[in-house]
Amino acid sequence: MSNHFKEYNHGKFMTPDNSQPTTDNQQQKQNSNFWKELGKLVLLALIIVIPFRLYIAQPFIVDGESMDPTFKTGHYLIVDELSYRFKTPERGSVVVFKYPVDPKKQFIKRIIGLPGETVKIDDGQVTIINDTNPEGFKLTESYVKFPKPDSATYILEDDEYFVMGDNRLRSSDSRVWGPVPKANIVGRPIIRILPLSLFPGDISHFLTSPSTSFDEAQDKSLGASNQTE
Repeated sequence: MSNHFKEYNHGKFMTPDNSQPTTDNQQQKQNSNFWKELGKLVLLALIIVIPFRLYIAQPFIVDGESMDPTFKTGHYLIVDELSYRFKTPERGSVVVFKYPVDPKKQFIKRIIGLPGETVKIDDGQVTIINDTNPEGFKLTESYVKFPKPDSATYILEDDEYFVMGDNRLRSSDSRVWGPVPKANIVGRPIIRILPLSLFPGDISHFLTSPSTSFDEAQDKSLGASNQTE
């Protein structure tokens, strides 16, 4: 008798059982659920990662000798892009910025001169002249291991920063192509992955006054790093 009709077996009428899905159908359903869940995870990751990457922090890999020995080629940094939306960069801060000549490129240097100041370099010695110190005060920069005997004077506008690399012999910086507009500053490195360090190279928070030399600030910074480690 055809399967389209009830079958008689041992005194009982039997009908074909089509209520359970086949193994193939179960597998297809599982695969469909997997791809749906994967799509949700990818979408969630994009929603979280993209705003974080665009507005909060970004990776930066050091390439070149201009900040040697503070940073070396291959150092992987996480750059904080948020802080300078609420406060201004300080002298001694290490910053990542868009190269004024070609904004598609990003450089990393140290802030030496602040807006409105005059930066005077005499045989490599940096003197800062501003409203508070009209006679100027000299910077003692212990992090500079490769000095260069430059001599020049630069006057900064109200939205400009004078930046230099710690390796004065091998750095192309504000001495060459001029100051950095505030709008070009991307952020500050807050983490160096290897060797691990928080706020690497930044001594701005120890420079409380011109009487605090860069040597003293560097010593305090190194002491704080050792305590952290």
